[in-house]
Amino acid sequence: MSEINKLKILNDPIYGFISITNPLVYDLIQHPYFQRLRRISQMGMSYLVYPGAHHTRFHHALGCMHIMQKTIQVLQFKGVKISEEEENALCIAILLHDIGHGPFSHAMEHSIVEDVNHEAISLLFMDKLNNEFAGKLSLAIQIFKGEYHRKFMLQLISSQMDMDRMDYLKRDSFYSGVAEGNINSERLIQMMNVKDDMLVIEEKGIYSVEKFLVARRLMYWQAYLHKTSIAAEFILTRILKRAKELTQQGEVLLCSKPLQFFLQQKIGLDDFNEDVLQTFSRLDDFDIISAIKEWQYHDDFVLSELSRMIINRDLLKIRLYPEKIDKKMVDVMKAELMSRYSISEKEAEYFVFKGKIKNQAYNKSGEPIHILKKDGTVEEVAEASDQLNLKALTKPVTKYYICFPKVLLEKAVI
Repeated sequence: MSEINKLKILNDPIYGFISITNPLVYDLIQHPYFQRLRRISQMGMSYLVYPGAHHTRFHHALGCMHIMQKTIQVLQFKGVKISEEEENALCIAILLHDIGHGPFSHAMEHSIVEDVNHEAISLLFMDKLNNEFAGKLSLAIQIFKGEYHRKFMLQLISSQMDMDRMDYLKRDSFYSGVAEGNINSERLIQMMNVKDDMLVIEEKGIYSVEKFLVARRLMYWQAYLHKTSIAAEFILTRILKRAKELTQQGEVLLCSKPLQFFLQQKIGLDDFNEDVLQTFSRLDDFDIISAIKEWQYHDDFVLSELSRMIINRDLLKIRLYPEKIDKKMVDVMKAELMSRYSISEKEAEYFVFKGKIKNQAYNKSGEPIHILKKDGTVEEVAEASDQLNLKALTKPVTKYYICFPKVLLEKAVI
């Protein structure tokens, strides 16, 4: 019997051909934990705004690995010593960086698990895979956790200009059709270098960096923080919270066994033993959508109404304001809703709520982007740039929102 050919070429709409040149990477991609990412949406509920945004975390992870391969080649060409072991570890670390995402990406983190972020779950998956693959992921995990002595390697995986951001901006722009988010990742990669164990961009690439940061800001306002997208995600989060609340009151809701498990249990990071992780690995977008299709017919007003909103794309109205929203406005809306539907104040809070969103394209106090000047000195990009608007991008912009049912517009409550 002939052995399986583990050296593959995949066709990608963004980069063309992506090569899998390592048998271990092939085995990781084939693993059920990674294949699950085919069923996890990359942009959450954004497809309700941009119909083409149906791409997945699987697409994104492969794209990140591809540009990591290209970046390593560029750095090696410029004399940066990267061993074959380090190269494989970098590709594995970026391939698996999002493996811990739950259904619809971020909605899970704020509803049916107790404040457990996807990065922590990704690390749990990586540890489990490391055991399965006899310790072959140890260096990748070390780099991912920032424990490896070559610090620029962590910057390739997690920084303000890492492979993750470079792929998702280009990919999300392509699939959503938001052209303003498109970036020249090829040029950015060609301009990368390492100076004093720090990832830098050569000075002639500074305009590409400026374009990258502006594109990131625009993608956040036009796509990731689009008011309809965030309204849909708020509804989804509240559906799961309500389902969990009802389940823990003794209701038995129709849904898959993995989802049922997380509705019944209070799961924090300390509770993620091997069995819980295995159950989590069986959870994806299809569990959630299938459940919501059933729950729209449930007797509970809150659960059925919120579920119907998602299924029929008849969402809550959302309005953005530059200043904080008066609590009295929220109270008036809740009172009207309570009167109209004979529901409690607690139930009304599922439909009327306020909050804030923040967009900061570039954070100088985080992991700054460094420019390598022709004289060999290194300068932070906002200082090196001759564009005044780049300094403006370092300031966070906050907007305040209020969500409420459209029926309140008829009553002229606001």
